[in-house]
Amino acid sequence: MPDPGTVREWHEDEGWGVIDSARTPGGCWAHFSAAAVDGYAAFTAGQRVWLEWETPGQDGFAFRAVRLWPLDRQPFERRPGTDGGAYASRLSLTFDPPAETS
Repeated sequence: MPDPGTVREWHEDEGWGVIDSARTPGGCWAHFSAAAVDGYAAFTAGQRVWLEWETPGQDGFAFRAVRLWPLDRQPFERRPGTDGGAYASRLSLTFDPPAETS
């Protein structure tokens, strides 16, 4: 069940921020790929959001967001690979083996 939270800071140019909520003392690290929004994932300090999180955290925070979205909206379910990959909620990498040379 999501928790209500408040964006403490959001680094739009780097794609991450910190969300505060009663159940994530010290803050919850959040990456833009966890944003359940349609289109570009940008938040502003003071914005109210719904937050789903996990432990262990990341980058010095005990908690890491697995999904977040604006409090006044429904979450947008992203499907991997449907938006060109730039804002997909799951990262998938494929590697082509090197071509054999004769």
